[in-house]
Amino acid sequence: MHSSPAPITDTVVPVKSRELDASEVSWFAPLCSDDYRYLGVPDGSLRSSWENTSRIAKRADELGFRNILCPSSYQVGQDTLSFVAAMAPLTSRINMLGAIRCGEMQPIMLARTVATLDHMLQGRLTLNVISSDFPGEVASNEHRYQRSKEVVEILKQAWTQDEINYAGQIYNFKGLSTAATRPYQQNGGPLLYFGGYSPDAVNLCAEHCDVYLMWPEAEDQLAERMRVVHARAQHYGRVIDYGLRIHMIVRDTEAEAREYADELVSQLDDEIGRQIRERALDAKNFGVSIQAKNRELADESGYIEPHVWTGIGRARSGCGAALVGSVDQVMGKIERYQKMGIRAFIFSGYPHLNECEMFGTKVLPHLKTCSLPAVYGRVPASTPATPLGNGIRK
Repeated sequence: MHSSPAPITDTVVPVKSRELDASEVSWFAPLCSDDYRYLGVPDGSLRSSWENTSRIAKRADELGFRNILCPSSYQVGQDTLSFVAAMAPLTSRINMLGAIRCGEMQPIMLARTVATLDHMLQGRLTLNVISSDFPGEVASNEHRYQRSKEVVEILKQAWTQDEINYAGQIYNFKGLSTAATRPYQQNGGPLLYFGGYSPDAVNLCAEHCDVYLMWPEAEDQLAERMRVVHARAQHYGRVIDYGLRIHMIVRDTEAEAREYADELVSQLDDEIGRQIRERALDAKNFGVSIQAKNRELADESGYIEPHVWTGIGRARSGCGAALVGSVDQVMGKIERYQKMGIRAFIFSGYPHLNECEMFGTKVLPHLKTCSLPAVYGRVPASTPATPLGNGIRK
């Protein structure tokens, strides 16, 4: 069995958590109609109901995952931040990575919502910044990312200053007290995770976010992606961390894992798969086109490199590949990613509860894990002196 690696210093690019000898290992809450036993075949017992998704999140907490991605999309399922709020008293250790679609909520009220959630979770909140169109909207790339940039800049003022004073192309605020928006986390508020491939997306992450999330590609392509983002972060005098969102099929042997991968798509009708891919709000973005290109480059079994299988992308927009292999093979691949400089992993698998158990019992105990908000010094040792914490009430 592989052991946790020593501190990593020869990363592809400089990373903020350069000396960290642990990773933030996360799971996924399928809030947006994305849980299957056979891809493309709806199963009523795996719907995105409170019963199913809360069970997955609680089990991930029990198994020792350190974060869980709670996505946002206009599909049958649940509102992201409502789900995060409901999970606060039902979990004890795991962070909740809630997706915020910038502009969906008025920025000042979003800041207050985030502060509320952060206090409910006692600092276990992280945020995934997304910039997709709203339901029924078709906006230009430039407009969406300008909107996201302004929302993030307003949030940062709300979390770190006494007043919000902002003059932008979309939002203008002057002299607003931040008493209602102060989060539980200090030294900058909740961490911002971000995934996006267009130049506007990379620029937003480089200037303002903490963790750049990538989707599966061959290692050399991931390395090049990191170089592009780092070069842009350097422009702003920043060094950031990197994460990888990828599905997981791990079994005792490689043959068992590959057999399960084949079985997972054995009932998939390609037309149904296309419909599933295209219903997502981000179905036409640049990152999704890269995942489609991966499928074209893969071998006849769907692999773009050993153990990276693109079959899942036949019925899923966004993250479209899985790590497939034995426990040792999966551990070895994770260690390769760690050496590249990847510090955060968001795993998932179908069905999500079963694969959470599989990875959580076979692989997770052998990984040294951490919570990035704690590593960054964001989480105070005791309730902070904020208006919602132990501050003087005025």
